[in-house]
Formats: sequence, C-alpha cells, structure tokens
Amino acid sequence: MSLGDEYENTGGYGGTGQTRTRMPESGGGPHGGGRRGGRTSSRSLVMVVGVVVLLIAAIAFANRGGDDSSAGEGDDDSPQAAATAPSGEKPVRSANAGIPSGFAHNRQGAESAAANYAVALGSAEMFNKSKRDAILNSVITPARAAGFATTLDKAYTPEFNKNVGLNEDGTTPEGYTFVSRTSPIGTKVIESSDNAATVEVWCSGLLGLAGENSTNPVTSSWFTITIQLGWANDDWKIVTHSQKDGPAPVPGDERASSAEEMAKTVEEYGGFTYAR
Repeated sequence: MSLGDEYENTGGYGGTGQTRTRMPESGGGPHGGGRRGGRTSSRSLVMVVGVVVLLIAAIAFANRGGDDSSAGEGDDDSPQAAATAPSGEKPVRSANAGIPSGFAHNRQGAESAAANYAVALGSAEMFNKSKRDAILNSVITPARAAGFATTLDKAYTPEFNKNVGLNEDGTTPEGYTFVSRTSPIGTKVIESSDNAATVEVWCSGLLGLAGENSTNPVTSSWFTITIQLGWANDDWKIVTHSQKDGPAPVPGDERASSAEEMAKTVEEYGGFTYAR
C-alpha cells in the first residue's frame, strides 16, 4: 500500500486517520502529521495537560531506568524504553527544504527521521502548493513522491481550506494567524531491517485560526502516526503513512489563552529538530 493509498483511505494528514488521517466531515484536514478529530463546541474547550502532570509523568518514567524492556527487538544500538538522553551521535548532517536530512543508517536514525517528518507533514506549510511539494519531495521515497503529491492536490481544495478557516486559495484571512503544528512526544520502532523500518510517533497537535471572533479557534489533539520508512539515496524516506487517535491524557484545568495571546505565541516560538 502506498502513502497515497493510506491518505485516500483516511481523509488526510493529521485529521485523524492513520494516526488520524481521517479528517472530520466538517473540516478536518488532509494534513500533516495527521490529526484533529471533529470540531465540536466542547472540543474547543479542551486544554493541554498541566505542566505539573507532565513533569510527574516524566520523573516516573525516568525512574524506570532498571526496566528490562526495550524500544526495539534487541539490537545493540536499540535504546532502552527509558533511555531518553541523547546518544552523543550527531543525528543529521544537513537540511532539505528546511527539513533535517542525512539521518544515520540505523534504528535511531529511523526514529529521528520519523519524528522530523511527522512535524513537516503536520505544518502550516502543507497548505501552500509549492511548499507542500517541496516537503513531499524531501520526505517521501522518490518512487512515490509524484503520486502522493497528486493525491494531496485533490485533497487541499478551496472547500477544505474554508473549513479550516483559511481563504479558498489557502491564504490566511487578514487579522488572523493560522496554526497547524505537530509535536512528537515519543517514538517506538515496531520492526526494522537494514533498509526498512516501521516507526510509531506519538504526537500532540494544534490546528485552528487565532484571532478575534475566529469561528475555528486553535484546538489541541493527540494521535499516533505509523510511518514505514525505506532507505533511499543515502537517507530514510517515507514509503507509507497511517494514523490513529490517541493515546490522549486527561485534560488539565488551565485557562484557555486569548486569541491574541495564542497568535503572538505561535509567531514568537519556533519548532525543534527532533533526534533520538
């Protein structure tokens, strides 16, 4: 099954679907990183899990240092489940279309590639035709890039753009800030060989339009992306992609930020390069 096949079966990146690639009928998105469930009034009130809860969970996880479980199937270079510290090896050599590339030809390199590709496919740039094509040419295996680009061109329609709050041509309405971000929380290798790997990436995502009187406020979601990678042109590239909802933590009780505060934050805070 090709990446394009996965997309057609689920409705698009980040909408739910493969990890979510099945967008809600009312306006989820074909995009990236996959994610977002249906937009209901109650969904817009969901808030991100409290920092204190995350810290407690992180401390508890770190204390599992003696756990015998592993993220992979036993290679000497497979990090243990509790091993979250950097390996000391340089994760990437360069960037292609603004996306890290040149990943190590091993399991850790595959995990790093999957995490970074999830970020790219869930970005706001996917709503711009030329930027989307550049992203796909960077992350999809060469033999499938053209076909998948054609599939996505049919998905990012004027109607879809309107459903997520954009203008029909995919531009952002004046006075608003469009937000579409995917943030990897962790990765897990399901299987791997010398030139192939299947990696799950657990993510949180943001999607919406920040601004006064926005009818599509920025909401958060949780999803898991499954990415099948192949080794091509001295790098890991996506062969297929799927998405499913969750696991989702219990929402915290933080006050929802104002539209102005959300827009300002998104403009001032950039993203990261992810690596194991």
